[in-house]
Amino acid sequence: MPTTFTLNGRRETVDLPADMPLLWVLRDGLNLTGTKYGCGVAACGACTVHLNGEAVRSCQTPLGDVEGVEITTIEGLGTPEALHAVQAAWIELQVAQCGYCQSGQIMQATALLATNPAPTGAEIDEAMDGNLCRCGTYPRIRAAVALAAQKLQEV
Repeated sequence: MPTTFTLNGRRETVDLPADMPLLWVLRDGLNLTGTKYGCGVAACGACTVHLNGEAVRSCQTPLGDVEGVEITTIEGLGTPEALHAVQAAWIELQVAQCGYCQSGQIMQATALLATNPAPTGAEIDEAMDGNLCRCGTYPRIRAAVALAAQKLQEV
């Protein structure tokens, strides 16, 4: 049975198995490869996307659970001409080292700032805790989230 949802502002209908993880729907079914496969068990955060604004692990979210849902991936967050404040802070502070985990990190950070526009350092650490960075750029990630929060408050 086809599943319909809104993806990055566009209505999409896919005819794929309801138990297929959303990660594979995005990557293989819709050719959106910004969302990464990291572990497959929702432990690393590389596959983080937003469902109705909430950060979720797409590797463990079955397609059948997204009927009628609004999905945002890293591709829908901003454009090179109009970066989201989190993306701009990531670039300004040169957060990425290898870059593999960064889309999941950015999606987790934007979800945090949408619900808590002025997080403390401890709140940033808590929200970002489940997103792993094997390169260890955690101090730059934390600084970029704080910078993005500051920039968003200035707007």
